[in-house]
Amino acid sequence: MNVLVTDPIADAGLDVLRDAGHEVETGYELEGEALLEAVSDANGLIVRSGTEVTEEVLEAADDLVIVGRAGIGVDNIDIDAATDHGVIVANAPEGNVRAAAEHTVAMTFAAARSIPQAHIRLTDGEWAKSEYLGAELDGKTLGVVGLGRVGQEVAKKLDSLGMDIVAFDPYISEERADRLGAELVEFDDCLARADFLTIHTPLTPETEGMIGEAELDLLEDGYVINVGRGGIIQEDALAAKVEDSTLAGAALDVFAEEPLPAESPLLEHEDVIVTPHLGASTEAAQENVATSTAEQVNAALSEEPVANALNAPSIDESAFPRVEPYIEIAETAGKVAAQLLDGRIETVEVTYEGEITDEDIEFVTASALKGVFEPLEWQVNAVNAPQIAEDRGVDVTESKTHQAADFQSLISVTVGNDEDEISVDGTLFAGDDPRIVRVDGYRVDAIPHGKMVVTRNTDEPGVIGLIGSVMGKHGVNIAGMFNAREAHGSEALTVYNVDSQVPDAAKDELNEDERIIGVDYITLNGQN
Repeated sequence: MNVLVTDPIADAGLDVLRDAGHEVETGYELEGEALLEAVSDANGLIVRSGTEVTEEVLEAADDLVIVGRAGIGVDNIDIDAATDHGVIVANAPEGNVRAAAEHTVAMTFAAARSIPQAHIRLTDGEWAKSEYLGAELDGKTLGVVGLGRVGQEVAKKLDSLGMDIVAFDPYISEERADRLGAELVEFDDCLARADFLTIHTPLTPETEGMIGEAELDLLEDGYVINVGRGGIIQEDALAAKVEDSTLAGAALDVFAEEPLPAESPLLEHEDVIVTPHLGASTEAAQENVATSTAEQVNAALSEEPVANALNAPSIDESAFPRVEPYIEIAETAGKVAAQLLDGRIETVEVTYEGEITDEDIEFVTASALKGVFEPLEWQVNAVNAPQIAEDRGVDVTESKTHQAADFQSLISVTVGNDEDEISVDGTLFAGDDPRIVRVDGYRVDAIPHGKMVVTRNTDEPGVIGLIGSVMGKHGVNIAGMFNAREAHGSEALTVYNVDSQVPDAAKDELNEDERIIGVDYITLNGQN
């Protein structure tokens, strides 16, 4: 596979890609038409914050499987467009967590004790000891906006130094906050109670500019520290509040515009400490981020779940071997069900029974949806299958039952509309040998591979012989047959594995016989 890297990453990440057998191309100055041309044959794309991955870029990349962001922030990537194109977007949130948290703590101390200001005065020959009366952290209140990975690490570190922690994060449970020693409060209360405020929320339309003049007034006599994302604080307002002494000071590592313009008002005030986006700038962090991103690209190109996918189901690496065998059977059951249903699909239900219910099955469900929609010739994969269902108004439900009557684990995919529904059940024999074990309630034992024919007919002598004769007449060899019936003399369902495509003439001839209720030709594994 071809992997394009458009922003510099540590050599360790490039080595991970090359060791996996991929061709790696670096283009650190690519933009405009040159970028579009370079990405046209890329299967993987790795970026940092310098490359804008737009709808236009994704449109030009027909073979693109994954965009890996070597870092946390993904505001330079159009995730909605990537999802529409079936492209995974993954970041590396763990690689620089420690580095970003440590830089936040360092900036907090620097602001509290005026460390860089005193250093500059001393190197200029001034012994300005009496001009800097610092603040101690012990006993003070830390306000944390965004209690994600970095925010949690900062909270733990500063809690151990004797600070009281209050936090605003609408997406974290009180139980988790309690374990971190943090009190969850509303946004305004967090600012009003904080002596030091650290910001760790992502930049989104909702968070952009969320801390302005009115919010900074709540933080009277406090300090603002931001090593998260630029654009969340209104920088003009921050500079003004430091200038009029509403705030005691600020320390910023990220900005709305980077590099920070020379005319920025933040540069005019001694009590505003600025660093040039150094939060992740440690040797260990850069190597961790590069290798983590490369490993996720390798996983995506090997059609394995991606641990930190932002727009696709993900699964813990240690759990994947237990779930992997069920991915194919779920996709196959979806394909068979969709091809058997006569009419458009309005509902999809995926049901799990037995031991599989103890696993993380989000990726399995997405694979089932991929199977359902793929026969309809929609451009679909496990990334965009859930979005396709939502866009088309298909109602998707998922359920689990710990008891399984006949199997250790069973996956059932049911598709339906107002008039009809079809269910297909699959399981694994001998560990990883997939089987279709029920079709529309009929018990079968079918090998889900290649080309299949499903017939429904009255249960009477001579019907199977008729089907075999017609198939042979039209040059279709039957490789296997699995027959089931409801009761003697009622209806029967038979699944045939065949070696070649079944011509319409053969199906028409069978349907002319009054004993034949229906004939469906099904293709799996990309065959016709």
